[in-house]
Amino acid sequence: MSDQAFYSSLQQKLATLKDEGLFKPERVLASRQGAEVVAQDGRALINMCANNYLGLSGDVETQKAAAAALEKYGYGLSSVRFICGTQTVHKELEQALSKFLGTEDTILYAAAFDANGGVFEPLFDENDAIISDALNHASIIDGVRLCKAARYRYANNDMADLEKQLIAARDAGKRHKIIVTDGVFSMDGTIAQLDKIVELAEKYGALTMIDESHASGFMGATGRGTHEHCGVIGKIDIITGTLGKALGGAMGGFTSGKKEVIETLRQKSRPYLFSNTLAPMIAGASLAVLERISRSTELRDRLHENTAYFRKEIERIGFTIKPGTHPVVPVMLFEAPVAQKFAARMFELGVLLSGFFYPVVPMGQARVRVQISSAHTREQLDTVLKAFEQAGKELGIIKN
Repeated sequence: MSDQAFYSSLQQKLATLKDEGLFKPERVLASRQGAEVVAQDGRALINMCANNYLGLSGDVETQKAAAAALEKYGYGLSSVRFICGTQTVHKELEQALSKFLGTEDTILYAAAFDANGGVFEPLFDENDAIISDALNHASIIDGVRLCKAARYRYANNDMADLEKQLIAARDAGKRHKIIVTDGVFSMDGTIAQLDKIVELAEKYGALTMIDESHASGFMGATGRGTHEHCGVIGKIDIITGTLGKALGGAMGGFTSGKKEVIETLRQKSRPYLFSNTLAPMIAGASLAVLERISRSTELRDRLHENTAYFRKEIERIGFTIKPGTHPVVPVMLFEAPVAQKFAARMFELGVLLSGFFYPVVPMGQARVRVQISSAHTREQLDTVLKAFEQAGKELGIIKN
């Protein structure tokens, strides 16, 4: 430890984050994930900040499926897929995801971050163009950075600007062009206009890619995702997503598309080639989740009922939210310190929430992001709404 100045600089940067109200504390849980959790201090909290959209993370059926896969396939593979790390459960899950999404083939990753990080470099080079939404997830941004293709960025969900960037890429003589967007933007709950994106892609001869991390399992009539919601199943070239949100909540990601795309990724995608195989119990549990949500829309229906109720009531109380229908409900507080104080007060009132602020969201757009689950009861939602009203009045956010 010869460079003490290095450690001093880190200490100073951390102190600055705290002084500016930008430091992100971690809330430690002493229970499984669910609509209600237990904090480290033993208090019960209503959980409003998990990506547990279908309530399956702590679900007993999910747990039993994981346990069955653990018993049959063991704890892990200690290897990568192409050496000795592929089991029948991995192939079964890839086939099930392909059927669910309406694609030809699927490849599994240890995380969705890896799926996005490993998709561009094997498929595109300096002769090509990637046209990316300005608010795409950090994993997409990092994946694009690893690729030598020309980068074009269009304003969030702005179809006029997207067309402008497509024209620029065409005029630059780029060989292949791919439009990349989140299916649902996780900070705003905004749904991408995939029908219009597909029209523009067809007009300019471009490919399309969506990240479905906040959509797979519950968006669309049967939960297939944003492409079902927008009526473009079969028209999206590449779909990435996660097993760590609605589809069980552990970890793991995937990329799905045409066979030649997936086979190329199996041969050249670095996060796939150089990362341990997804744990078999996660694969087994995810397979059971897909089977379950394919049999019934009960969980999805309850989720959307809860979402509509909460969105209506939070506005009635007097809070400003981002409009929409998605179970991500951004309650706008605008300033980072206010968001931090509000989240802390809600924690005291028995509600688990997180504040989001720059650089996660634009400066001056701080918020608490409420995430609704099908596991939330109406009583729990009413308790949360009362806590919102109390904290909002105490902090002068809403009028008495």
